[in-house]
Amino acid sequence: MAVGLAACSPAPEIDPTPVEKAAAAAPVSDAVAETPAVLTAVDLRRVCRAGLAAIHGQTLDAIEITGAEGPALNAQWRAPVDGGLMKAQCRAGDGLVVWKPLELPDPTQVRWMNEAGDPVVTYAIRGEEIEIVQALPDGTTQQAMMAVRSEEEVS
Repeated sequence: MAVGLAACSPAPEIDPTPVEKAAAAAPVSDAVAETPAVLTAVDLRRVCRAGLAAIHGQTLDAIEITGAEGPALNAQWRAPVDGGLMKAQCRAGDGLVVWKPLELPDPTQVRWMNEAGDPVVTYAIRGEEIEIVQALPDGTTQQAMMAVRSEEEVS
């Protein structure tokens, strides 16, 4: 009898994920957004440069793509505080940007930033602009639009 009653009770409400919150809060643009599951090499470079610039508070020109390792791109930029060289890897596809810092003094911090408690970073390609939305663990979001022309990424 208890089984029959349990089946009639309403399902518990589930809180939206950070990605769902970010998507709901993002402003609507006139440009058609594209988030292909697999990016072209040029669009991968565009999205990773824009994503890393937004995540680390850098200008787009500061982020240099230095190579690739499988599906991940290597990038570097000058640290604003001491001018040291910061390095990271980036993967993107299906609307998500995932990155990991490289060459940190504490090897346990060299990991992909995709665990519970890490910000969720999404992207949308809007023509020559890349929209980056970061859903932070506290429920807030940060949004950046970066003009990254395809021609800049051909090398």
